[in-house]
Amino acid sequence: MTRILFLLLFLSCATSAAELPKWQTIQLEKRASLRGSAVGPHSLWVSGTDNTVFKSTDNGKSWRDVSVKQEPVTDFRDIALFDDKTAMVMGVGSGPQSRLYLTEDGGKSWQLLYENPDEDGFFDSIAFWNRNHGLLLGDPVDGYYVVMVTKDGGRTWTRIAKDKIPPLIPNEAAFAASGNTLITGPKGSAWFTTGGLQASVYSSEDSGQSWRRSPVNLHRQTQTAGGYALALNRRGQVFVMGGDYRDRPGKYNNLATLTGNGWQSADNGQRGLRTAMACADSICVASGKTASDISFDDGDNWQLLPGEGFYTLAAGEDLILGAGTEGLVGVLAIPSE
Repeated sequence: MTRILFLLLFLSCATSAAELPKWQTIQLEKRASLRGSAVGPHSLWVSGTDNTVFKSTDNGKSWRDVSVKQEPVTDFRDIALFDDKTAMVMGVGSGPQSRLYLTEDGGKSWQLLYENPDEDGFFDSIAFWNRNHGLLLGDPVDGYYVVMVTKDGGRTWTRIAKDKIPPLIPNEAAFAASGNTLITGPKGSAWFTTGGLQASVYSSEDSGQSWRRSPVNLHRQTQTAGGYALALNRRGQVFVMGGDYRDRPGKYNNLATLTGNGWQSADNGQRGLRTAMACADSICVASGKTASDISFDDGDNWQLLPGEGFYTLAAGEDLILGAGTEGLVGVLAIPSE
């Protein structure tokens, strides 16, 4: 009887694996490292090194180069999409290499909105509640993370006062790995995550005006480990993921979620570095450069998703977009229930 039950379980698992959705991939002509992604009502966008921005209007079957043709050349590691015509990309680098560009005509033209005024600064991530109201996270300056607020669509920014955010802890760092280091949620909520020898999540409930820090049980044994990205599922549940980019396939705790008892480990699969997560309905995908995982129950249980891995993910109603190394882009169609 035990052998029969084992066989039935094995066959069930094998069938489930065979029926998993599969990434449909394409490699862009421009072999950029892509770490920004966004999904609109009728368009997909990715961004990356060398001022790269590409756009698709046919669910990823073909892509058009709408890169920024301005100097200096920078690395667009985040993109905020407000509608199919209006997008903002965030460049990273020291001082003025960290900059924001805006298009309002679907990428035909771009205007410089803002550049980092601090030579020691470095932008990490942007996130918006609506077209006008958003946040920008930057590396620490003067012992505190730079968190700035805009209320005019990114044209002007105001830094949050230092007494409204906890001071930097030793060896702490934010990783601009996927455009999801900082996220916004309902009712003025926001979160950003950090790593280093400790992993933390900073949270705000007043539209970024004040912040508190909570430790998170993620892999954090080295300076390059800790929290890399955040995500929300359809229930509004917050997840943080990470690992160590110097040990991408390592076996360590890489996912946690916020519960009534604080941050708790969300999965014991120990599948290595994950730098992004996105959810479409009840299906969630987490990914890193080497592999992806999938959940069919809002992130409660996970299994390996065969195929490619990506640096960054973004979700639409019926698909998840991934983008990664060497211009690799993937679309995962979400099956209807």
